[in-house]
Amino acid sequence: MGKNPKPTDIILHQQAHTLELVFNNGERYDLPWEYLRTFSPSKEVRARFGKDRLLVLDKQDVVLEQIKPIGNYALKLYFSDGHNSGLYDWRFLYELCVNQTAYWQEHLDRVTKLSSES
Repeated sequence: MGKNPKPTDIILHQQAHTLELVFNNGERYDLPWEYLRTFSPSKEVRARFGKDRLLVLDKQDVVLEQIKPIGNYALKLYFSDGHNSGLYDWRFLYELCVNQTAYWQEHLDRVTKLSSES
């Protein structure tokens, strides 16, 4: 498959609150809407990963209202909180998929640390 995984199927699951992505290598992932919103690649969130990334909180009830393909390289996601400024290119989406457990745990650890400091 090389370095450029690309979704062949993109399915919005309203009841499960997930976005299902099937890639051209046969891998399939379900990404929760909260996770997608929390890890937005927008300028608002700034650095995509690591300690410099803005900590996005309280998005457990966010709804992914619309998905718009951008050319043949990305998706623009429209969330119920008005957020729609991040372009989720294929490489970034694949990175979110394969690292979902680690990224989400890092997020939860940051939230826990913030709570214990308050």
